Amino acid sequence: MKPSPIHQADVAERLQRLEEKFAAMGQDLTSYLDGLLYADYLTYWEYVELDTLLSLQKPRTPFPDELIFVTYHQITELYFKLIIHEIRQIAFHEALTPVFFTARLKRINRYVSLLIDSYDVMVHGMEKDQFLKFRMALLPSSGFQSVQYRMIEIMSTDMVNLVLPDDQGTLSAKSPVDAVYEAIYWKKGATELATQQKTLTLRQFERKYSQQLIQLGEEYRNCNLWQRYQHLDEADKSNQDLIMQLRRFDHLLNIQWKLSHLRSAVQYLQNDPVVIEATGGTNWQQYLPPIRQQVRFFPGLWNEEELKEWGKMAKLTNS
Repeated sequence: MKPSPIHQADVAERLQRLEEKFAAMGQDLTSYLDGLLYADYLTYWEYVELDTLLSLQKPRTPFPDELIFVTYHQITELYFKLIIHEIRQIAFHEALTPVFFTARLKRINRYVSLLIDSYDVMVHGMEKDQFLKFRMALLPSSGFQSVQYRMIEIMSTDMVNLVLPDDQGTLSAKSPVDAVYEAIYWKKGATELATQQKTLTLRQFERKYSQQLIQLGEEYRNCNLWQRYQHLDEADKSNQDLIMQLRRFDHLLNIQWKLSHLRSAVQYLQNDPVVIEATGGTNWQQYLPPIRQQVRFFPGLWNEEELKEWGKMAKLTNS
């Protein structure tokens, strides 16, 4: 079938634009066209690196349910990667508008909602006896050591908002990042139950990631989600759709996501009258409940009554 004149002109115009593109880089278009002729067709399994992806689940014990445990945590980390990807777009957008801000927050909230909804895989998807056995082969590793989750927290708010209220003292949003980092709330949860010393889990994490997280705090000091919202024009800051999505993100990550983990801990580690330690020795009874943490990314978007009830709200109102 002979191409129509319109189609021919369209192809010619695209070839001209490609030629100009490669000429600007000192490259020859013909060589690239030859490459297209010789290249094989892309397959799905190559594009998603399927063989590599399916080779990454490496249980350390013979218990079948450990495959569920490691696979679910890898899925979680991939969603964390997508959340970080969206936050970066907001943080460094040169002409941020409520429309762009809200659209990316909706993506983020979709990812977090999927994670929360899927957490039943962890709460009800494994045999307790298997879990209590294979977990001993995982010591001292812990989900506490997820650096991507810590990155999301730091990229979302002023770091001082990640310090427990009783520990803030003279700290503020203007305090040196390294000083705030030393008081950050999650370190309280990684203490030995008996000695109150840092667990090996925390010491490992700090050796590998502390400098990276302090640098991230410096980078996002003025462009985290809370700062980007506060620097919008007054009219844009009153955008109700944007406010609702910010509040939703805060509630999803700092209450619902943590309550999901708490349910899982109770399911597997609450064994009255003896409470079993978490895999990294974290003080989960003190660390996981959001009512104890009182961590809020966007404190100015919550009224006094909501702040008082923080951690108790199972559902979020749009007021």
